[in-house]
Amino acid sequence: MATYKQIRGTTVQNNAGDYTGAVEGQLWYNSTAGSFQFRSVAATGAWATGGSLNQARSNLSGGGIQTAALGFGGQVGATIYALTEQYNGSSWTEVSDLNTARYGLGGNGTYTSALAYGGLTPPATGVTESYNGSSWTEVADLNTARQYVAGAGASNTSALAIGGNGPNAQVETWNGSSWTEVGDLNTARGEVGTAGTITAALAFGSYPATGITESWNGSAWTEVNDMNTGRSNMGGAGTNTAALAFGGYDGGSPGRTGVTETWNGTSWSEVADLSTARNGLGGDGATNTVALAFGGEGPPDTNATEEWTGAGAPTTETITTS
Repeated sequence: MATYKQIRGTTVQNNAGDYTGAVEGQLWYNSTAGSFQFRSVAATGAWATGGSLNQARSNLSGGGIQTAALGFGGQVGATIYALTEQYNGSSWTEVSDLNTARYGLGGNGTYTSALAYGGLTPPATGVTESYNGSSWTEVADLNTARQYVAGAGASNTSALAIGGNGPNAQVETWNGSSWTEVGDLNTARGEVGTAGTITAALAFGSYPATGITESWNGSAWTEVNDMNTGRSNMGGAGTNTAALAFGGYDGGSPGRTGVTETWNGTSWSEVADLSTARNGLGGDGATNTVALAFGGEGPPDTNATEEWTGAGAPTTETITTS
């Protein structure tokens, strides 16, 4: 980022009104208001401890936002869960279980309108279930059964099932009654992180650990700038122009990471790490400024929940004297 000195040297910009071209930290004189003003520096964001899951587990999925989220499925060792929990912004409450226990599944939606699909029972399955806020109902299966499939979408009638271990490049869309195969990923992969909707999504990372990022426009995938830290099996939140990637497995030793990065539509920037490094965690959130991370692989597997409050936009401040 350019500094004020690099832009203006020791000269203060004279501007009639708000200087919309100012960078963070820049000072100018507003000749209309007759005062000095500056563009504030946005905070980088931070994770804070939230209410713990009732059942520690990894390789689960979810849907919703930070104050109204759903977490479902998962595993602890050889024990596979159908368990579903609902988060109200402070604590998790067990609600109706999935009909089919599984882990490494895809999921999306809200805490009252969610979809769960694919995963390992084992073996790999294409089973899809729809949640209406009180119970799960089995609906039409994925066309291709797969494990560690990723998901994006706004509800139980609008979903995107992306990739899977194999590796698998296949992508399918859900319209509320059936799955349709659409444009494949450019790079076949599983254990990706995702953000967005069925018409504008982002898929990032993969197993083995990579930083590959692709953007979806509703018909095709385009490779864009890689993440700074290549990893797999991470949490994701946000949109395809404002995403958050957190946690995951970076291929090293011990491998589990708390690294968090934000996406601005062009590039990734590293921000504050998770307090608990983990992979196989659940992630919810509609933006890259308010998100939720829960569960994940240890050892031991964790029930830790963390809430992300991201950077706000820089604002114009007036310098006053007393």
